[in-house]
Amino acid sequence: MSSTTSRTRSSRTPEDASESTSGSRSATLQEAMSRILPEPGSIAELAIFQRRLPRRSLLQASGLLLSGTAVALLSGNHALAKTAKAGKGGEAGAADVSILNSALGAELEAIAAYQVGAGSGLLQPPVKSLALTFQGHHKEHAELLDKTIRSLGGAPVAAKASYEFPTSTLKNQADVLRFAAGLEQGAVSAYLGAVPIFGNRDLAKAAASILGDEAMHWAILRQALGEVPVPSAFVS
Repeated sequence: MSSTTSRTRSSRTPEDASESTSGSRSATLQEAMSRILPEPGSIAELAIFQRRLPRRSLLQASGLLLSGTAVALLSGNHALAKTAKAGKGGEAGAADVSILNSALGAELEAIAAYQVGAGSGLLQPPVKSLALTFQGHHKEHAELLDKTIRSLGGAPVAAKASYEFPTSTLKNQADVLRFAAGLEQGAVSAYLGAVPIFGNRDLAKAAASILGDEAMHWAILRQALGEVPVPSAFVS
């Protein structure tokens, strides 16, 4: 009996073991996701999920991950920022201010887009509440980016008088969610492209923290649409 068992165990290939481990990890991930995200397309559960979202500012949520310089820059503390940057190669250049202004313009557009969705009359109350929560995050991003640009001697861009949104194609709640998900996906890509080109690496870290927030928005909106929340292992 023991020799038969031994032969059976030894017949397992490395591929079998890899598949077993992969399956176990996949099951663990799915279990973790089920505790965090609502069931696909479940509107009632969105209200519960919204209450799980931390009601903390960007700096409070990510301050432990950002350097003192980045926190100083994003808080608009000019004196502290200059002191912290003195030993790190000087202030961010005009190119960094330009990148920040591009990010600010995108955040202002997102604020306006969520307002369109919230005022469309197409969203059920829990979904509208979630949309306004996400809009609040974008307002925090915009406020911090504005302060950062000013602290670096730049002139922050202003919101446009109007934006060209595809309002004529928004016929139901799913349309609004899909529209918002597309904007969040675009924001993820934009911040992903900006992070490596900042001259000031502290600003790069700060932008990366915003990128993470945008990615969570995108995943939650996809989940609400009944789609796979994280469609691939990488974002682009």
